[in-house]
Amino acid sequence: MTLPVKLLSFSIALTCILLSLNFGLRSSMGFFMAPISEEFGYGREVFAFALALQNLWWGLSQPFAGALADKYGTSKTVIAGALLYTGGLYITATSDSIFSLNLGAGLLMGMGIAATGFGVVLPAMAKMVSPEKRAFALGLGSAAGSAGQLIFVPIAQDFIAAYGWSNALLLLAGGALSMALMAGVFKDKAGIQQAIQTQSSKQTVREALNEACTYPHYWLIVIGFFVCGFQLAFITVHMPAFLGDRGFSANIAVASLALIGLFNIFGCLVSGFWSGKYSKKNLLTIIYALRAIAIALFMLLPMTETSVILFSIITGFLWLATVPPTSGLVAQLFGLPHMGLLYGIVFLSHQLGSFSGVWLGGYLYDYTGSYDVVWWSACVIAMITAVIHVFIDERPVERLRYSPAR
Repeated sequence: MTLPVKLLSFSIALTCILLSLNFGLRSSMGFFMAPISEEFGYGREVFAFALALQNLWWGLSQPFAGALADKYGTSKTVIAGALLYTGGLYITATSDSIFSLNLGAGLLMGMGIAATGFGVVLPAMAKMVSPEKRAFALGLGSAAGSAGQLIFVPIAQDFIAAYGWSNALLLLAGGALSMALMAGVFKDKAGIQQAIQTQSSKQTVREALNEACTYPHYWLIVIGFFVCGFQLAFITVHMPAFLGDRGFSANIAVASLALIGLFNIFGCLVSGFWSGKYSKKNLLTIIYALRAIAIALFMLLPMTETSVILFSIITGFLWLATVPPTSGLVAQLFGLPHMGLLYGIVFLSHQLGSFSGVWLGGYLYDYTGSYDVVWWSACVIAMITAVIHVFIDERPVERLRYSPAR
């Protein structure tokens, strides 16, 4: 049985708002780099390292958050994550040392993001709907995150300008706390398809891990998602500073990230629709190849406001378009009972890439005075990733291959 249509729509809507908050709040952190660094006399590497730690802890926490959600419920996991997220923003707002920056913006926010974000919430969304609507639901959830970036990036910049960076972070902490109020949407288990209860539900966590870790095509997905994280985190954190170095105003940086968020909404919806209709691995191959081409053209052509806008639109369309086919592949290969855990491991790789992109961006900028090396590295590894996905076998594992319910 499924949830009634009205209740299902309400549940999906609240879930999308939660993801908007999760994604939007963290996407605004790049605008705090300059004011925090200037006030305390830090180089850019200091705050960049804190945000790199955030991405690293996000990734390290994700498999555990997914496993906890699988076992104890999404609601409890999201509430705990919202409290961690809020605490991290508060400590960052009152920070007066590098240690507190790393604790607040790094450790606590990273764990909070993991417990309230895609790795926990998307599997819950997948369980709310029928299998034929699953890919579109994953795309809708991904698009909601983009809407959060579109909404909160300009709000955060306005808060900084009006109230200063510390008070701006306190206001964002209030938004993070509100996510706990939305966790109740996951308490009703009636929306979980009965098929989930019957499809190899007796498989233990150990057996699920062993099955995935001994399946080479799973590791191709894991490796590929590293590149996605590298690119997205580098651009999110360093784009404002990069554009400032090139002589563009803060308004252009806001417009760039806002456009990425806006067009990511369309990209996620289209990707979710196509993921349910076409080969997921082929879709990922195309996305990564187009990312590489976009970065190369951005760096080679004269950089103007027009080129920044065009790059932001193209990047936005491809931004989280990887999430529906990647998460969909995990569900398609292994089923839903342990999707939170298995997608959490894939997402750990994504966050290791994010750590690398954010930290190397700051380190190489301080060392070379330029972001060019990181931009070109992102271009090359995107093309390599496009090739990797060609070799993925997207058929379900043998355990599910002849099962009518996946």
